Amino acid sequence: MKDTEEIIENSKKEQEIVDEEIQQTEEISELDKNINVDENSTKDETEVETVEEKQDIRELIKSFQPLDYFDFVNLHIHSKYSDGKADFEDIIRQAKELGYHKIAICDHNTVEGHKHFQDDVLIPAVEFDCWCGYVFMHLLAYGIDVNNPVLDEFMAKSKKETEADIVRIWARRDIKKLINAIHEAGGIAVLAHPACCWALNLDKFVGKLVSYGLDGIEVHYPYRRHRAIIRFASLRQIKDVAEKYNLIVTGGTDCHTRNIMAY
Repeated sequence: MKDTEEIIENSKKEQEIVDEEIQQTEEISELDKNINVDENSTKDETEVETVEEKQDIRELIKSFQPLDYFDFVNLHIHSKYSDGKADFEDIIRQAKELGYHKIAICDHNTVEGHKHFQDDVLIPAVEFDCWCGYVFMHLLAYGIDVNNPVLDEFMAKSKKETEADIVRIWARRDIKKLINAIHEAGGIAVLAHPACCWALNLDKFVGKLVSYGLDGIEVHYPYRRHRAIIRFASLRQIKDVAEKYNLIVTGGTDCHTRNIMAY
């Protein structure tokens, strides 16, 4: 009888141990599930933030009206960090004093100015020299994270690569990889002064860029000085192409002077 009671008692203890192990396993499993949910939530939130940031620059530029250019919005200005004559900080000062809503300083192949100066009036930007097939072109990038290392390989390695035309024209940036890098850095890719592209057919040329991920086209542009001569398309043609491919419309004076109102 005593032996039977001991056996029963031992069985109960063994069952309690088994039950405890099962409970611990369930708790660990639930904890892992919560950790995975948290990780996925964090990942989703990060992805949403990236999409929202990109959406912000898209919507911001889309909100500008044609009459906003060039008195209140100028998305194409150069500073001394490339081939402009004005100090980066002075451009910001002028823009604020003159009541600009937004400006973009787009130095050639460099974002060094943006790494040193930030302001609410300023959109981080850069203008890349590159080729698409036989066509030499300038590609603007807006709303980029200037500290994103994905852009490093496309940046100038010397001051001459930011200012000397004879040096910049030999640029060998892969246009597809460049547009992908701009997107990865949270920005949008925009074709600068398209009427000056030596393309036999602007429509087909832009269509090719769109297939690579082009987001926008610079429609509002003064085409003065040498660009008034080297011009292969009308404003109407550019607007038609922008509408056909549903591109974001941008504009700027391509100012290189000390006074940002002069171009």
